[in-house]
Amino acid sequence: MGHKVHPNAFRLGVFRPWEANWFANPKDYTKMLHEDLAMRTAILARLRNAGIAKIETERSSNAQLTVTIHTAKPGIVIGKGGSSVDQLREDLEKRFGNRVRISIQEIKQPELDAQLVAENIASQIERRISYKRAMKQAILRTMRSGAKGVRIYCGGRLRGAEMARREWDREGRVPLHTLRADIDFGRATAKTTFGAIGVKCWIYKDQITPKARPPIADGAPIGEAIAPQPEAPVDIAPQPVAETVVAEPVEVQPVEGPAPAAAPKRARATAAKPKAEAATAPAKATAKPAAKAKTAAAPKAEKAPAAKKAPAKKTTKKADA
Repeated sequence: MGHKVHPNAFRLGVFRPWEANWFANPKDYTKMLHEDLAMRTAILARLRNAGIAKIETERSSNAQLTVTIHTAKPGIVIGKGGSSVDQLREDLEKRFGNRVRISIQEIKQPELDAQLVAENIASQIERRISYKRAMKQAILRTMRSGAKGVRIYCGGRLRGAEMARREWDREGRVPLHTLRADIDFGRATAKTTFGAIGVKCWIYKDQITPKARPPIADGAPIGEAIAPQPEAPVDIAPQPVAETVVAEPVEVQPVEGPAPAAAPKRARATAAKPKAEAATAPAKATAKPAAKAKTAAAPKAEKAPAAKKAPAKKTTKKADA
């Protein structure tokens, strides 16, 4: 909880490149790193109103430094006849002692650059414009330019209040946990008479589809095969198929003499089934009358003792008489 990750640094190496492209020995690394930081600070301080979004540096093996400036106002950076660029290059060469080459890249849609949007809001707050109005207008312009989501955050003594607070506004969606999401992040500081107000901006443009890796040619070194390759099909030698030989029909010549006796036909086993069924059928039929006969004889056996008792009573009456 509370661990904030820089969106640009979180996506380095996935699809976003580094802003400084160079290698150095361990002894020279610290020196080159501080040179880059000092150079970026000097360029931003000199061209504060030029709308600079990003500065990229690249060092070659022959001690040449290439600086690429991404700006929304290239006319201010170049100057009349390129005088501003030449003066900037000479100052950087004197200060750092390297050959400097300056390249300028124009940003065609400044509304989709988070750094420029944050700087625009900060400049409006410095001019005493309401922060809510500046945030609403910036969000509206960004969404009209084709962004899928934008979030803006302001913190500090807003409207000159005694207690600092934080206010933010959002439109669309900003998936910060999705690595494939192209999210641009920028921050700026508005220096007002009642304190500093920080501005942060997140702009979600679109998801980036991963690039398909080119197939590795035959004979390529093992180091180039980084991704696991699918198994190559194994060639199986065809097995010889046995040839089937069909015998030719042989003609049988008739033999003179008595015809041979025909062999007796074998009785089929299915012919005996009806007999067995016929034998079992009457047995079942006869079993039922026998059961009826037993049940009919049962009541006769019960009446026999009653017939014997009747004459015994008569004899007793006669004896009494």
